[in-house]
Amino acid sequence: MLDLLLAAVEAHDEAAEFIEPTAFGLTPTAWVALAMIAVFALMIWKKVPAAIGKALDGKIAEIRDQLDEAKSLRAEAEALKQEYEAKAAAADGEAAAMVERAKAESKAIVAKAKKDAEALVERRTQMAESKIAAEERAAIDEVRAVAAKAATASATRLIADRRDAATDKALVDEAIAGL
Repeated sequence: MLDLLLAAVEAHDEAAEFIEPTAFGLTPTAWVALAMIAVFALMIWKKVPAAIGKALDGKIAEIRDQLDEAKSLRAEAEALKQEYEAKAAAADGEAAAMVERAKAESKAIVAKAKKDAEALVERRTQMAESKIAAEERAAIDEVRAVAAKAATASATRLIADRRDAATDKALVDEAIAGL
């Protein structure tokens, strides 16, 4: 059965030869080639390649202009960057100088405050010593006054106890003789 089937397929292949269609004696492949040649000829005749080249040249010029502009912008940006870096460096220097001035001022303020505190302590010490001396003098004066009163009272008592008319007469005579 297989033999029979193979024989039928072979008979069919021999009988069915493919016949390619033609128009005006040209095959479809020839017509496509002819159409392509016509399109290229038309494009050359209408100067399409030159127009494409001109358009590409315009685009290239535009891109060059953009690149030149980008270069100039980059140069400006670099200049601005350098300028701001210089300003930042100057600002850092000024900040450092301000810090140094602040440190010097703070040291001066601390030294002045120390000096003022020492002067205040010295003044207060002198004032305290003056008050102590005044109080000491007042106490000595008071002790002297009390001692004088006590001595006067004691002397008065002694004189009053030892006094009699004969003693008074002798004292008066002595005083008159001394004159």
